[in-house]
Amino acid sequence: MAEIQPIRGWRYGPELSPRIDQLVSPLFDVVSPKQREALYQNPLNSIHLSVPRGADAAGAARARLHEWEQAGVLRQDELPGIYAYYQYFRLPGSSREYCRKGFMCHIKATDWTENVMLRHENTLPGAVDDRAELLARTEFQTSATHGLYRDDAFELEPYLDEAMRNPLYETEEDYQGARDVLAVIQDVAVIRHFQRVLAARPEVILADGHHRYEGSLVYRQARRAAAGAAYTGHEAWNYHLMYLTNAAADDLRILPTHRLLLDLPGIGTPAELLGRLEPYFTILPLEDPYGLPERIAGKPWAFGLYLGEGEAYKIRLRPEVHAQLDWPTTPEVKNLDLTVLHYFVLEKVLGIVGPEAQRQWPGVAYVRNFPECLTRVDRGEARAAFITNEVSMAEVERVCHSGAVMPPKSTFFYPKTIGGFLFSSIADAETTAPFYDAFRAAE
Repeated sequence: MAEIQPIRGWRYGPELSPRIDQLVSPLFDVVSPKQREALYQNPLNSIHLSVPRGADAAGAARARLHEWEQAGVLRQDELPGIYAYYQYFRLPGSSREYCRKGFMCHIKATDWTENVMLRHENTLPGAVDDRAELLARTEFQTSATHGLYRDDAFELEPYLDEAMRNPLYETEEDYQGARDVLAVIQDVAVIRHFQRVLAARPEVILADGHHRYEGSLVYRQARRAAAGAAYTGHEAWNYHLMYLTNAAADDLRILPTHRLLLDLPGIGTPAELLGRLEPYFTILPLEDPYGLPERIAGKPWAFGLYLGEGEAYKIRLRPEVHAQLDWPTTPEVKNLDLTVLHYFVLEKVLGIVGPEAQRQWPGVAYVRNFPECLTRVDRGEARAAFITNEVSMAEVERVCHSGAVMPPKSTFFYPKTIGGFLFSSIADAETTAPFYDAFRAAE
C-alpha cells in the first residue's frame, strides 16, 4: 500500500512569484549544458539547488539554501497541503491541448523488494550517489519524481479541478513549451480522502526519476542505520517528494526515443548492414525518409532505418525468428519493440552482447527528435538511425508487474515536471510538526 503525507511546502516568496518563469529549471538528467549555463546566470534560479556546481557542489547547494531561507527567497507554507500540479501542452503536428493532472505530496520511500514502488529501468550508481549526497547535505527535495497510480473511477480529479480555481502561480511557457500551474489543497477531510485512495492501491509505478528516488532510499537506509533502536518509521526522512498522476488518464503521453548508431563495428558499407539485417528482418525501401514514423506506427517489431543521403527503409522482425531471443528476462520484456531492436540489431548484427555491455557501449546515442536523427546521419555524425514507436502505458504496466526492467531509455514521459515549482524538507524538525501525527491517525 502507498502511504502519502501532506507537506508544508517550500516555495518562492510572493515577491518572486510573478517571475516564476525565470526561476524554474529542467530536471537534472534532462538539462543540457547550454541550458545550465544560461540558468546559472540567474542567481535565484532553482538550478543552483537541483544541479549545483563547484568542487563541493552539495555544500554549495546547502549554503545557498540557507541564504535563501534567511533572505525570504524561499518561504515555507504555514499549513500542510497536497499540491495540485497541472501541465498543459501540445504535441507536434496536433492542435489538441492536453492537460496532465496530478498532485505533489510526500510518499513513503519503500525498498524495491517491498513491491509498493515498481520500477521499469535500472539506475547508474554514480548518479544515485550524486543525488543521495545532495539530499544528505541539504535535507531538501528540490524536484518531484513522477509516479503513476491507477484509478479508473477518477475519484481525485474533481478535488484537483476545484483547487485549480485558485492557483498559487503558473508559468507562461516552460523550457519544453508546456504551461505549468500549481495550486494547493489544505482541507483535512479531502487530504485524508487522498490518503485512503492511494492506500487502496497495491502499488505505484515510478515513471520518471529513478535516480532521485533511489537516492532517497540510500539516504533513508543510512539514517535508519544511524538511528538504531530509536527508529520509528515516521521520521520525515522516510518520505520522498513525488508528483502522482492517474495512469488511466488519456493525457499521459510517452514519446519514443530513437537509436542513433555512431558506429557500426565490423561493417563497412550500408549494403553490408542490410545484408546482416536480412536474416532477421523484412526490409522495404522507402522514398521519403520523413515518412518513416507514419510507416511504422502501430506495427509491432517494426522500425525505420535511415542510412543517409535519402536512403530509408522500413524493417520488421520476421515473426519466426523471435523465439531466438534468449535473454534471461520475462516474456513481457521480450515482446517489447526495443528489446527486439537491442537483441537482433545490437547483439546479433553488431556483436554487442548482452544488456549490460549495451548499456556501457558508447556507440549508441538516444535521440527523441526525429528530424535530428536524419540530420546527424546526413552530416556524418552517425552511421545509421533506427526510428522507433513509442512504448504504451499498458506495456509499462505489464513489465513492472512482471518484476523486470526495460532496455535503457525506453520511456520518455512527456512533459517532464519542472524544478523550482515546489520544494520539501525532510529535516528532523519536520518530524515533530503537529500535523504529522494528525494525518498518521487517519491511516
